[in-house]
Amino acid sequence: MIFTDSLKSNLDFRRVYKQGKSKANKYLVMYILKNTEDGDAPKRNRLGISVSKKVGNSVVRHRVKRLIKESYRLNEEMFNSGLDIVVIARDSAKVAYFSEMQSALLHVSRLLHILNQEK
Repeated sequence: MIFTDSLKSNLDFRRVYKQGKSKANKYLVMYILKNTEDGDAPKRNRLGISVSKKVGNSVVRHRVKRLIKESYRLNEEMFNSGLDIVVIARDSAKVAYFSEMQSALLHVSRLLHILNQEK
């Protein structure tokens, strides 16, 4: 992903959960928080994806992660910059097709007003 890094630290995830805003739909819950990078470099988004064991076995969980990541990657230029984004998959996401996942990701993003343009 060109404009995005990974959010990996448990501390970062907890900070986004505690201080961020959230919205949800049938497949996803999304938390956002402005990130606190220092320096003159342009701020990048950081994306974290969480899929619980309740969703399914490791094959199912990894498939859901790949669908979310690819949906974000294809629409990455539409998102505002300088955000920490945590996407949590709900149990119903295990049966979702790619088009449904992409639509769900964009829907939640619109609810949170983090899209800077529409396709």
